[in-house]
Amino acid sequence: MTQDDDPLGVLLAARPGEDDPAPESESQDLVKLVVFALGEQRFALPGARIAEILPLVPIHPVPGCPPALEGVISVRGEITSVLCLATLLGRPAPAPATRGAILLAGAREITSGLRVERVVDVVDIAGHDILEPPPTLPSMLARVTTGVFTAKGRTVAVLDLERLFIDFMKESA
Repeated sequence: MTQDDDPLGVLLAARPGEDDPAPESESQDLVKLVVFALGEQRFALPGARIAEILPLVPIHPVPGCPPALEGVISVRGEITSVLCLATLLGRPAPAPATRGAILLAGAREITSGLRVERVVDVVDIAGHDILEPPPTLPSMLARVTTGVFTAKGRTVAVLDLERLFIDFMKESA
């Protein structure tokens, strides 16, 4: 696989070096976020909640599960559930994809893979640049959005992973 075949590798290579010093006041207020795409919209999850970004692998369906639970995958021999993030957000489920990524995420006692269409970037955003969510968000999205920011001219909604998991568990019971 060449670097051109690995979009995440290209993104990471284009980032400033880790040895570049950040001003002291700036480095203390930064929030690491994993930005990803679902259709044309951009979302982010706190980097501290993402254990790993996995390439899309075959997801094995489990009969009788809720629609948001796409199935399971094996991660180094451990069986891990995979949720369709679009479905959790009340959006139409994307067609089964040959490209995409799975964000291995955890909150409280829950760990699951979240299928996304594309990882866009991993960014450090100053906390004061994350604004309150606008009141115009659809109710489902407003419930799980903790803030918004602008990156590369696009609005990105920061999601509350714990709230997403809690809502999924309530709807599945």
